[in-house]
Amino acid sequence: MTTMKTNTIHLNRMVWLILAMAIGTLPAMTQSKVGTTAGQFLGISVGPRAISMGGAYVANSNDATTLYWNPGAFAQAAKSQIAFSNTNWIAGTTFRWAGAMFNLDGENAVGVSFTQLDYGEEEVTTVANPDGTGERWAAQDFAVGVSYSRRLTDRFSMGGSVKYVSQSIWNESASTITFDLGLLFVTGFNDMRLGVSMSNFGGDLKLDGRDLLNRVDIDPDNSGSNKDLVATLKTDSWPTPLLFRVGVAMDVVKNDEFAVTLAADALRPSDNVETLNLGGEVAWNDMVFLRGGYKSLFGEEVQEGLSLGAGLKYKAEGLAQIEFNYSFSKFGLFGNLNTIAVAIGF
Repeated sequence: MTTMKTNTIHLNRMVWLILAMAIGTLPAMTQSKVGTTAGQFLGISVGPRAISMGGAYVANSNDATTLYWNPGAFAQAAKSQIAFSNTNWIAGTTFRWAGAMFNLDGENAVGVSFTQLDYGEEEVTTVANPDGTGERWAAQDFAVGVSYSRRLTDRFSMGGSVKYVSQSIWNESASTITFDLGLLFVTGFNDMRLGVSMSNFGGDLKLDGRDLLNRVDIDPDNSGSNKDLVATLKTDSWPTPLLFRVGVAMDVVKNDEFAVTLAADALRPSDNVETLNLGGEVAWNDMVFLRGGYKSLFGEEVQEGLSLGAGLKYKAEGLAQIEFNYSFSKFGLFGNLNTIAVAIGF
């Protein structure tokens, strides 16, 4: 009875925290603001396991990519892991993510992560030099995060991340600080997990740099005016995409040989409409994994949809645990995406 009462208290607390987070996002929900944020790379799904499950991952907690999906959950993993993921992203770009989570004492865990969207580089051309000036320009987006998660009980954990976010193109750049917050509750029914997270709450991004400097003549009709005054072209500030996720995951089958997990996430971004992500995973002997999912159900004119994937886990007795994961996802007009990842657990 005492255990049931304690779990009920923690569940009630979680419900109130979820409501508080939801109310905090209501101003962004009053109207659709499609395409009105910067730092869109912050919304790219991380990790082939999560991608192949359709992005239904906020209620999962057993790998390093949890740092992205729900920083309140990774303390429940009760292990440490280092992971690297690579995606050949759309239009010839490359999306990379690396993260490490460290379980300190079974209750407290810390993590670090790095996200990069690399647009590559090209030679600079001008009207006077159509074959190139000899210079090269590049563009990239990246974010560095530090996370903390605490396991308050064997069923409830919470945590957050602070991230430095930057976007740059040639000699212009913009940067800001954002915060993530997450919660996870493990129920007593087939270990059903309830998760919620809010990502990218923070400042705006505004491009600035030397290429915005121009020499102007503020009084061209006056022959005595200074024609070499230095002015800066004005750029607008844009908010980062605020993402609010609520999800559930449950092991509908779990025995010594097989485990079948089903998951569903509801996503509400500040710059688009609400969507639903569904996914599932079949595991054999905690060694071979097959996954499938569907992303952005009920979305308007979305390109993402079906995703599939597989994984292999190798456990060397007394040594590290190595995981290889792969995902394939359809991206409409942009073609198909392939993501691979390797992780080392200890």
